[in-house]
Amino acid sequence: MQLFRTKSVEQTIAETGEEGRKLKRNLTWWDLSIMGVAVAVGAGIFSVGAQAAAFHAGPAVIISFLIAGIVCGAAVMCYAEFASMIPVAGSAYTFTYTTVGEIMAWIIGWDLILEMLMAGSVISKYWGVYLNDFMRLMGWGLNTNITIGGFAVDVAPIIIVAFFTVLLVFGTKIGARVDGAMTVLKIAIVFFVVIVGFFYVKASNFTPFVPPSQPADSVQSSAAVAGAMGQPLWQWATGMTPSIYGVPGILSGAALVFFAFIGFDVVATASEETKDPHRNVPLGIGVGMALIIVMYMLVAIVTTGMVSYTDLAKQDSPSLATAFELVGANWAAKIISFGIVLGLATVVMVLLLGLTRIVFAMSRDGLLPRGLSKTGKHGTPAGLQIGVGVVVALVAAFFDIGVLSDMVNIGTLSAFTLVAISIPIMRAKRPDLPRAFKMPGNPWIPILIASANFWLMLNLTVLTWIRFVVWLAVGFAIYFGYGYWHARLGKGDLTEQLSAETNKEVNG
Repeated sequence: MQLFRTKSVEQTIAETGEEGRKLKRNLTWWDLSIMGVAVAVGAGIFSVGAQAAAFHAGPAVIISFLIAGIVCGAAVMCYAEFASMIPVAGSAYTFTYTTVGEIMAWIIGWDLILEMLMAGSVISKYWGVYLNDFMRLMGWGLNTNITIGGFAVDVAPIIIVAFFTVLLVFGTKIGARVDGAMTVLKIAIVFFVVIVGFFYVKASNFTPFVPPSQPADSVQSSAAVAGAMGQPLWQWATGMTPSIYGVPGILSGAALVFFAFIGFDVVATASEETKDPHRNVPLGIGVGMALIIVMYMLVAIVTTGMVSYTDLAKQDSPSLATAFELVGANWAAKIISFGIVLGLATVVMVLLLGLTRIVFAMSRDGLLPRGLSKTGKHGTPAGLQIGVGVVVALVAAFFDIGVLSDMVNIGTLSAFTLVAISIPIMRAKRPDLPRAFKMPGNPWIPILIASANFWLMLNLTVLTWIRFVVWLAVGFAIYFGYGYWHARLGKGDLTEQLSAETNKEVNG
């Protein structure tokens, strides 16, 4: 069996010209930057830093953010090289298919479906929770939860998913404009909250900057990180007692806050819909990443500077709003609540786009049913977009999926690892291909990046890894039962299509 058969770059690009399966190019570098910020800056910017400080790293969560940002930023540079060379939908899935082979591409595509389906469902679910919280704070007396035949249903996730699904059906550019306007407002709220927060910062709260390591169960409310299943995999494998703070806490904190930086693999999925992608994709990704690192670092400094990490650790669910409440600035909760509602809405749109484009790319290759990749008069896969929206909305409305949020991290990190490894492989295989952007330090820096991403994976919990293995097992069953036998590469369809496209150019 030819499990590691690879597509050529020429075959991959030729696919984008297939009639009835073309995507329309209308995005700019600014659209991509805003898209990256939109998906990476949601509720997490107001909560994940506080949780990492309370239960993992203390004030040293600032270092955790820096580590996660550097690792993610370096991986983004690898994405930028591939996206400038192969501006095709599918992101890491497509890049892997051209370098290390079909079976690895399937694994990454399957991981990305997991990442974006879980993230889209979780985020839209939380959007409803925070919307209700905002309406409560404002004293409006409204609620989006209804009871149907004895079942409690939150209609808010259905509403937000339906809204952005309609926008994306009518064109990626329209969705990007609405998302962009909301994201600019969201950024303004973040900087306003940070500026106000600096007036409450006390230098004494940064001491000790790296708290001494201690058993996880010794800290109130840290049950989530205690026990074998909630222990980082490497600690469990080495028989280490579950602990928080110290250097291990900084590393496990980095693995947790890595969730804050996801989104750029989603941006890369829009390469096929970008004007002048060789220039605009690397530029858009780079600008967006820089904005996100700055914002998260500032929020981490303010959160840990306003109140002691020990006070945060006494809270059940610490957040930036908690920090404001502890210093008596309760008014800030309303602004932060509005920022979260706005922030989560923009995340939902980008995740819906990313999930659809991954399935679209896999379908166009024949690894999933080909009917899913048909595009309509607006240059978008309308049927697939609606189907994805329905699935995400139903999962969010009817299931308790908060426990699956860690699966988003492991899916992203596995994709980042393989993309980094693929850089030196593609440099060796196809040194002739033009690259508008080159990852420096090949091959050692890409190998180091892959190792860093894998290390962060090892800092995720044992339970997360168990779920990940189960998901992969389901994926292998689908691949060997359907994908391998229907892949267009294996049937020779891509070779015929490339020849047809070449003849068209010669005669045309």
